[in-house]
Amino acid sequence: MTLVHTSIAEQPRYDCRDAYVETLAELAHADHRIVGVVNDSVGSSKLNSFRKAFPDRLINVGIAEQDMVGVASGLANGGRIPFVSAASCFLTGRALEQIKADVAYSNTNVKLCGMSPGVAYGELGPTHHSIEDIAWLRAIANMTVIVPADPVETAAALRWAAASEGPVFIRVSRMSVPKVYSDDYEFQLGKAITVREGDDVTLISNGTVLWRALAAAERLAEDGISARVLSMPTVKPLDTDAVVAAARETAGIVTAEEAVAGGGLGGAVAETVVQQHPARVSILGFPEFAPTGSAGYLLDRYGLSPEGIADAARKLVTTGS
Repeated sequence: MTLVHTSIAEQPRYDCRDAYVETLAELAHADHRIVGVVNDSVGSSKLNSFRKAFPDRLINVGIAEQDMVGVASGLANGGRIPFVSAASCFLTGRALEQIKADVAYSNTNVKLCGMSPGVAYGELGPTHHSIEDIAWLRAIANMTVIVPADPVETAAALRWAAASEGPVFIRVSRMSVPKVYSDDYEFQLGKAITVREGDDVTLISNGTVLWRALAAAERLAEDGISARVLSMPTVKPLDTDAVVAAARETAGIVTAEEAVAGGGLGGAVAETVVQQHPARVSILGFPEFAPTGSAGYLLDRYGLSPEGIADAARKLVTTGS
């Protein structure tokens, strides 16, 4: 696997929804059991081409998220492999009971694809932000939680999900991101990827923030601080071995994610560290309802810019806090 992160901030940007729909169509061509289920979100999920290619394999239930998840569970019980596509805030908020009871508790083979998660709908405000989805779903047994960082990883995670049995939640970002991985990348469940070596401090990130963590490591290098950067696409199950190694081998860990600061990736890392190898951890995320504003503004405001992540690492290394 070749990493593509030289001058990461200057790389071309991509919308991961394009990789999503291209991969879903590829999977559907190869397997007649693949179907899509949406909540009047064909356009926002970029599924128009899929609907045209597979008109009888895209089910639109309208604005009825609970029904959407229930229908997907029924399709799974009938032998289909449903990919549910909906804005993550509505999929995980409105249909949480159905996700718990009909998908996770029943252990049905449903793939939940949270579109435009985090603060991607920035200007639409907190009602449309989906910063809690990872924490909510991580708390539910049987649920796998994946947060891809770029279009290559998005496609790889979808292929893995289609070939695997059981409930899966995958975040699909609409916020443009640079490629972190080359096309030969293969997704491995529960496996962290060291995207930059380092032995002073560790940055653990995923999703749209991973490239920002890499950019932060570049800035830290200019200060003589060697930062290890771990990509953690699978929040559940977590690669605890990689986390413990980071706690043991570096001065501390900074986690950075486009989600609430409690219960998500940062929470999972902190739970691991406190139980297996206590170390200093700084958790970057949203500590409150984020205000209305562009996604870039909101990430910067809450310290998820390259400089904000670098500052947290410097503070951890120099003061131990």
